[in-house]
Amino acid sequence: MKKITIGARGSKLSSAYVEKVKNLILKTSEKLGNNDILFKKIRTTGDLNPNTKISELGGKNLFCKEIEEDLLEKNIDIAVHSLKDMESRQHKDLTIGAFVKRNDPRDILVSYTIKKLSDLKDGTTIGSSSRRRELQLKNINHNIKVEYLRGNIDTRIKKLGEKNLDAIILAAAGVKSLKLEDKIGLIFETKEILPAAGQGILAVQCRKNDEYIKNVLKSINDKDTSICAIAERKMLEIIGGNCDTAIGGFAEINNKKLKLKAQLFSDSGNESFVYEFTGSDTEPLIIGKTVGQKLLDLAGKKYSRK
Repeated sequence: MKKITIGARGSKLSSAYVEKVKNLILKTSEKLGNNDILFKKIRTTGDLNPNTKISELGGKNLFCKEIEEDLLEKNIDIAVHSLKDMESRQHKDLTIGAFVKRNDPRDILVSYTIKKLSDLKDGTTIGSSSRRRELQLKNINHNIKVEYLRGNIDTRIKKLGEKNLDAIILAAAGVKSLKLEDKIGLIFETKEILPAAGQGILAVQCRKNDEYIKNVLKSINDKDTSICAIAERKMLEIIGGNCDTAIGGFAEINNKKLKLKAQLFSDSGNESFVYEFTGSDTEPLIIGKTVGQKLLDLAGKKYSRK
């Protein structure tokens, strides 16, 4: 039996994600054993420059590029990514073989003092590296201060005290995957802060021509998650942009109806444009395109496609 090598970033969180994918594969494959699946840790541009602003690094594919290169060069068989880190368009020879069932899509605050929205008072200082989150927080209270903060989850939580911050804002999925729920002070509902497109979803990528791996991954794909992911990614593709673009998007399915809500901020950050559309869950590409185009129409010249 040919061994399968999974490639991903080397952080604790990425390791937890790889373990999750590995266990799903082992659960659904009778022929593969624990020793048949290996893990290769890969350092990405984003990892190699932990103190540099994402926008200064170019803003595109910073946490996936080197992993995808290893996949194309056949050094690994599978790549595991947080979907929100991926480009909306992939290399022509790569495909997403599975979308793992979505974890909690919401954003949260790690804080010892902030437990409800009304605690977000004037002068509250929150650490974040995301322009989307910064502008969404300022929508709640314009006088919130956002201090630029990068790093893995452990590093950021450590800096909460070191930098005298009131809170740091993170994805709930990452915090829960590391079993750090006790650190959560406040959970934002999606109507309060719309998450990044793809947030809470693991994308399992492979080569388009690798039929064996595609068959292995088919069994771990979650249908509803894949439909939502396709809609959210299509919306992103229409919008354009990069890691520094302030855009949120979240799709959900109820009774075979797919609803996609998205929020785009102007280049200045002073305005935001929100649009929501519901259609059949068999048409995620159409729904994603409709929402993306409507946001571009609403924003007009106030948003520049990257």
